Amino acid sequence: MDHRQLAFIGLGAMGGGMAHRLLDSGYRLTVFNRTAAKAEPLVRAGARGAASPEDAAAGHRVVLLSLSDEQAVDEVLFGRVLPVLEPGAVVVDTSTVSPGYARRAAERLAGKGLRRVEACVVGNPLQARRGELRVLVSGEERDLDEVRPVLEALGGSQVARLGAPGTATSMKLILNLLLGAQVASMAEAVAYGVAAGLDRDRVIGTIADSGFSSAVMRFRAELMRRGTYEPAFFRADLMEKDIRVATAAARDSGLELTVLDTVRDRFAAVVAAGDGAKDASVIVEHQGTGRGHGG
Repeated sequence: MDHRQLAFIGLGAMGGGMAHRLLDSGYRLTVFNRTAAKAEPLVRAGARGAASPEDAAAGHRVVLLSLSDEQAVDEVLFGRVLPVLEPGAVVVDTSTVSPGYARRAAERLAGKGLRRVEACVVGNPLQARRGELRVLVSGEERDLDEVRPVLEALGGSQVARLGAPGTATSMKLILNLLLGAQVASMAEAVAYGVAAGLDRDRVIGTIADSGFSSAVMRFRAELMRRGTYEPAFFRADLMEKDIRVATAAARDSGLELTVLDTVRDRFAAVVAAGDGAKDASVIVEHQGTGRGHGG
Protein backbone atom coordinates (compact mmCIF):
# COMPACT_ATOMS: atom_id res chain seq x y z
CA MET A 1 0.00 0.00 0.00
CA ASP A 2 1.36 3.45 -0.94
CA HIS A 3 1.00 5.48 2.25
CA ARG A 4 2.52 8.53 0.59
CA GLN A 5 -0.63 9.15 -1.47
CA LEU A 6 -3.65 10.08 0.64
CA ALA A 7 -7.10 11.58 0.31
CA PHE A 8 -8.24 14.00 3.02
CA ILE A 9 -11.90 14.99 3.29
CA GLY A 10 -13.05 17.65 5.75
CA LEU A 11 -10.80 20.67 6.19
CA GLY A 12 -12.16 22.50 9.20
CA ALA A 13 -9.86 23.85 11.89
CA MET A 14 -8.56 20.43 12.93
CA GLY A 15 -8.80 18.76 9.52
CA GLY A 16 -7.01 21.62 7.83
CA GLY A 17 -4.24 21.53 10.41
CA MET A 18 -3.77 17.79 10.02
CA ALA A 19 -3.76 18.02 6.23
CA HIS A 20 -1.08 20.73 6.30
CA ARG A 21 0.98 18.57 8.65
CA LEU A 22 0.78 15.61 6.27
CA LEU A 23 1.82 17.79 3.33
CA ASP A 24 4.74 19.10 5.36
CA SER A 25 5.67 15.49 6.14
CA GLY A 26 6.02 14.62 2.48
CA TYR A 27 2.64 13.06 1.76
CA ARG A 28 0.84 13.70 -1.52
CA LEU A 29 -2.72 14.77 -0.79
CA THR A 30 -5.96 15.03 -2.68
CA VAL A 31 -8.30 17.20 -0.61
CA PHE A 32 -11.97 18.13 -0.49
CA ASN A 33 -14.03 20.42 1.70
CA ARG A 34 -17.67 21.40 1.31
CA THR A 35 -16.64 25.07 1.59
CA ALA A 36 -14.08 25.13 -1.20
CA ALA A 37 -12.24 28.18 0.14
CA LYS A 38 -10.91 26.11 3.03
CA ALA A 39 -9.08 23.86 0.56
CA GLU A 40 -7.32 26.73 -1.22
CA PRO A 41 -4.37 27.12 1.20
CA LEU A 42 -3.67 23.40 0.87
CA VAL A 43 -3.86 23.53 -2.92
CA ARG A 44 -1.43 26.44 -2.91
CA ALA A 45 0.85 24.30 -0.72
CA GLY A 46 0.82 21.47 -3.25
CA ALA A 47 -2.31 19.39 -2.64
CA ARG A 48 -4.67 18.48 -5.46
CA GLY A 49 -8.12 19.95 -4.99
CA ALA A 50 -11.08 17.71 -5.73
CA ALA A 51 -14.54 18.79 -6.85
CA SER A 52 -16.40 16.23 -4.71
CA PRO A 53 -15.78 13.67 -1.95
CA GLU A 54 -15.92 10.84 -4.45
CA ASP A 55 -13.43 12.57 -6.72
CA ALA A 56 -11.08 12.99 -3.76
CA ALA A 57 -11.34 9.36 -2.67
CA ALA A 58 -11.30 7.63 -6.06
CA GLY A 59 -8.08 5.72 -6.69
CA HIS A 60 -6.80 6.06 -3.12
CA ARG A 61 -6.09 3.21 -0.74
CA VAL A 62 -6.02 5.45 2.33
CA VAL A 63 -8.75 8.07 2.93
CA LEU A 64 -8.79 10.34 5.97
CA LEU A 65 -11.97 11.95 7.25
CA SER A 66 -12.41 14.89 9.62
CA LEU A 67 -16.14 15.57 9.70
CA SER A 68 -18.39 17.32 12.20
CA ASP A 69 -20.84 14.60 13.24
CA GLU A 70 -22.46 11.27 12.45
CA GLN A 71 -24.83 12.76 9.89
CA ALA A 72 -21.89 14.17 7.95
CA VAL A 73 -20.07 10.83 8.08
CA ASP A 74 -23.19 9.06 6.83
CA GLU A 75 -23.65 11.49 3.97
CA VAL A 76 -20.02 11.73 2.91
CA LEU A 77 -18.55 8.31 3.68
CA PHE A 78 -21.48 5.98 3.17
CA GLY A 79 -23.42 8.10 0.69
CA ARG A 80 -20.63 9.22 -1.62
CA VAL A 81 -17.17 7.85 -0.86
CA LEU A 82 -17.87 4.17 -0.21
CA PRO A 83 -19.03 3.34 -3.77
CA VAL A 84 -15.73 4.50 -5.31
CA LEU A 85 -13.38 2.71 -2.89
CA GLU A 86 -11.68 -0.49 -3.94
CA PRO A 87 -11.83 -3.52 -1.62
CA GLY A 88 -9.09 -3.36 0.96
CA ALA A 89 -8.99 0.43 1.18
CA VAL A 90 -8.53 1.93 4.64
CA VAL A 91 -10.70 4.74 5.99
CA VAL A 92 -8.94 6.64 8.79
CA ASP A 93 -11.79 8.43 10.54
CA THR A 94 -10.87 11.26 12.91
CA SER A 95 -14.47 12.44 13.27
CA THR A 96 -15.93 12.45 16.80
CA VAL A 97 -18.98 10.20 16.80
CA SER A 98 -20.61 7.95 19.39
CA PRO A 99 -18.99 4.63 20.36
CA GLY A 100 -22.00 2.77 19.01
CA TYR A 101 -21.79 4.56 15.69
CA ALA A 102 -18.05 3.81 15.51
CA ARG A 103 -18.73 0.11 15.94
CA ARG A 104 -21.51 0.10 13.37
CA ALA A 105 -19.39 2.05 10.88
CA ALA A 106 -16.59 -0.50 11.18
CA GLU A 107 -19.07 -3.32 10.58
CA ARG A 108 -20.66 -1.58 7.60
CA LEU A 109 -17.29 -0.99 5.95
CA ALA A 110 -16.12 -4.54 6.68
CA GLY A 111 -19.25 -5.79 4.95
CA LYS A 112 -18.02 -4.05 1.79
CA GLY A 113 -14.49 -5.40 2.07
CA LEU A 114 -13.17 -2.09 3.47
CA ARG A 115 -11.31 -1.31 6.67
CA ARG A 116 -11.81 1.42 9.28
CA VAL A 117 -9.18 2.84 11.59
CA GLU A 118 -10.69 4.89 14.39
CA ALA A 119 -8.25 7.78 14.99
CA CYS A 120 -9.57 10.23 17.56
CA VAL A 121 -7.31 13.25 17.94
CA VAL A 122 -6.83 15.32 21.08
CA GLY A 123 -5.39 18.82 20.81
CA ASN A 124 -5.99 22.09 19.04
CA PRO A 125 -5.45 23.28 15.44
CA LEU A 126 -2.00 24.67 16.24
CA GLN A 127 -0.92 21.30 17.61
CA ALA A 128 -2.45 19.61 14.56
CA ARG A 129 -0.32 21.74 12.26
CA ARG A 130 2.83 20.89 14.25
CA GLY A 131 2.14 17.15 14.48
CA GLU A 132 1.72 17.35 18.25
CA LEU A 133 -1.70 15.76 18.63
CA ARG A 134 -2.47 12.85 20.89
CA VAL A 135 -3.93 10.19 18.59
CA LEU A 136 -6.21 7.57 20.16
CA VAL A 137 -6.70 4.65 17.80
CA SER A 138 -8.85 1.53 17.61
CA GLY A 139 -9.25 -1.18 15.03
CA GLU A 140 -7.58 -4.29 13.71
CA GLU A 141 -3.88 -4.45 14.57
CA ARG A 142 -2.84 -5.12 10.98
CA ASP A 143 -4.79 -2.06 9.80
CA LEU A 144 -3.22 0.13 12.47
CA ASP A 145 0.23 -1.14 11.48
CA GLU A 146 -0.37 -0.25 7.84
CA VAL A 147 -1.25 3.38 8.56
CA ARG A 148 1.09 3.82 11.52
CA PRO A 149 3.40 6.26 9.65
CA VAL A 150 0.41 8.48 8.86
CA LEU A 151 -0.73 8.44 12.48
CA GLU A 152 2.79 9.18 13.72
CA ALA A 153 3.04 12.15 11.36
CA LEU A 154 0.08 13.59 13.27
CA GLY A 155 1.04 12.59 16.78
CA GLY A 156 4.65 11.44 16.87
CA SER A 157 5.08 9.17 19.88
CA GLN A 158 1.63 10.09 21.20
CA VAL A 159 -0.23 7.39 19.28
CA ALA A 160 -2.10 5.16 21.74
CA ARG A 161 -3.76 1.90 20.74
CA LEU A 162 -6.89 1.24 22.77
CA GLY A 163 -8.46 -1.91 21.33
CA ALA A 164 -11.75 -2.73 19.67
CA PRO A 165 -13.87 -0.27 17.65
CA GLY A 166 -15.52 2.30 19.88
CA THR A 167 -12.86 2.35 22.58
CA ALA A 168 -10.84 5.25 21.15
CA THR A 169 -14.07 7.21 20.70
CA SER A 170 -15.03 6.54 24.32
CA MET A 171 -11.67 7.84 25.55
CA LYS A 172 -11.91 10.95 23.38
CA LEU A 173 -15.39 11.68 24.74
CA ILE A 174 -14.16 11.22 28.33
CA LEU A 175 -11.50 13.86 27.75
CA ASN A 176 -13.98 16.23 26.11
CA LEU A 177 -16.35 15.84 29.06
CA LEU A 178 -13.56 17.03 31.33
CA LEU A 179 -12.72 19.87 28.96
CA GLY A 180 -16.31 21.09 28.86
CA ALA A 181 -16.74 20.84 32.61
CA GLN A 182 -13.56 22.81 33.29
CA VAL A 183 -14.39 25.60 30.87
CA ALA A 184 -17.99 25.91 32.10
CA SER A 185 -17.01 25.86 35.78
CA MET A 186 -14.32 28.48 35.19
CA ALA A 187 -16.87 30.72 33.46
CA GLU A 188 -19.18 30.47 36.48
CA ALA A 189 -16.30 31.12 38.89
CA VAL A 190 -15.35 34.26 36.94
CA ALA A 191 -18.98 35.45 36.96
CA TYR A 192 -19.12 35.00 40.72
CA GLY A 193 -15.86 36.90 41.14
CA VAL A 194 -17.20 39.87 39.17
CA ALA A 195 -20.48 39.80 41.11
CA ALA A 196 -18.45 39.81 44.35
CA GLY A 197 -16.74 43.03 43.28
CA LEU A 198 -13.43 41.64 42.02
CA ASP A 199 -11.64 42.75 38.87
CA ARG A 200 -12.47 40.35 36.07
CA ASP A 201 -8.95 40.05 34.66
CA ARG A 202 -7.56 39.59 38.17
CA VAL A 203 -9.94 36.71 38.78
CA ILE A 204 -9.05 35.04 35.48
CA GLY A 205 -5.33 35.47 36.07
CA THR A 206 -5.51 34.15 39.62
CA ILE A 207 -7.38 31.05 38.47
CA ALA A 208 -4.91 30.44 35.64
CA ASP A 209 -1.88 30.77 37.92
CA SER A 210 -3.25 28.65 40.75
CA GLY A 211 -2.74 25.03 41.61
CA PHE A 212 -6.38 24.48 40.73
CA SER A 213 -5.70 25.23 37.07
CA SER A 214 -4.67 22.97 34.18
CA ALA A 215 -3.19 23.42 30.72
CA VAL A 216 -6.75 23.57 29.38
CA MET A 217 -7.86 26.19 31.88
CA ARG A 218 -4.77 28.35 31.36
CA PHE A 219 -5.28 28.28 27.59
CA ARG A 220 -8.98 29.17 27.84
CA ALA A 221 -8.32 31.76 30.55
CA GLU A 222 -6.16 33.72 28.13
CA LEU A 223 -8.90 33.62 25.48
CA MET A 224 -11.41 34.83 28.08
CA ARG A 225 -9.09 37.59 29.26
CA ARG A 226 -8.56 38.88 25.72
CA GLY A 227 -12.12 38.18 24.58
CA THR A 228 -10.78 36.52 21.42
CA TYR A 229 -13.09 33.66 20.53
CA GLU A 230 -12.58 33.53 16.77
CA PRO A 231 -11.13 31.64 15.05
CA ALA A 232 -12.25 28.93 17.42
CA PHE A 233 -9.85 26.36 18.78
CA PHE A 234 -12.83 24.18 19.77
CA ARG A 235 -16.24 25.47 18.70
CA ALA A 236 -18.96 25.78 21.32
CA ASP A 237 -21.47 23.92 19.14
CA LEU A 238 -19.08 20.98 18.76
CA MET A 239 -18.52 20.98 22.51
CA GLU A 240 -22.27 20.77 23.06
CA LYS A 241 -22.49 17.97 20.52
CA ASP A 242 -19.69 15.94 22.07
CA ILE A 243 -21.08 16.25 25.60
CA ARG A 244 -24.52 15.27 24.32
CA VAL A 245 -23.10 12.22 22.54
CA ALA A 246 -21.10 11.19 25.61
CA THR A 247 -23.95 11.56 28.11
CA ALA A 248 -26.24 9.58 25.79
CA ALA A 249 -23.61 6.82 25.52
CA ALA A 250 -23.34 6.82 29.32
CA ARG A 251 -27.10 6.40 29.65
CA ASP A 252 -26.90 3.44 27.27
CA SER A 253 -24.46 1.93 29.79
CA GLY A 254 -26.82 2.60 32.69
CA LEU A 255 -25.08 5.74 33.97
CA GLU A 256 -26.52 9.18 34.58
CA LEU A 257 -23.96 12.00 34.31
CA THR A 258 -26.02 14.70 36.00
CA VAL A 259 -23.23 17.25 36.43
CA LEU A 260 -22.32 16.96 32.76
CA ASP A 261 -25.97 17.14 31.71
CA THR A 262 -25.96 20.61 33.27
CA VAL A 263 -22.75 21.50 31.45
CA ARG A 264 -24.34 20.44 28.17
CA ASP A 265 -27.34 22.66 28.91
CA ARG A 266 -24.99 25.62 29.44
CA PHE A 267 -23.30 25.09 26.07
CA ALA A 268 -26.68 24.55 24.41
CA ALA A 269 -27.64 28.02 25.65
CA VAL A 270 -24.47 29.47 24.10
CA VAL A 271 -25.37 27.85 20.78
CA ALA A 272 -28.98 29.07 21.01
CA ALA A 273 -27.67 32.60 21.56
CA GLY A 274 -25.82 32.47 18.26
CA ASP A 275 -22.26 31.89 19.49
CA GLY A 276 -21.92 28.23 18.49
CA ALA A 277 -19.18 28.90 15.94
CA LYS A 278 -17.02 30.70 18.51
CA ASP A 279 -14.54 29.02 20.82
CA ALA A 280 -16.11 27.21 23.78
CA SER A 281 -14.49 29.73 26.13
CA VAL A 282 -17.11 32.26 24.95
CA ILE A 283 -19.34 30.66 27.57
CA VAL A 284 -17.85 33.19 30.02
CA GLU A 285 -19.78 35.90 28.16
CA HIS A 286 -23.09 34.12 28.84
CA GLN A 287 -23.14 34.24 32.63
CA GLY A 288 -25.22 37.41 32.94
CA THR A 289 -22.50 39.71 34.19
CA GLY A 290 -21.01 40.70 30.84
CA ARG A 291 -17.41 41.83 30.60
CA GLY A 292 -17.62 44.56 33.19
CA HIS A 293 -15.33 44.88 36.18
CA GLY A 294 -16.46 45.08 39.73
CA GLY A 295 -15.96 48.32 41.59
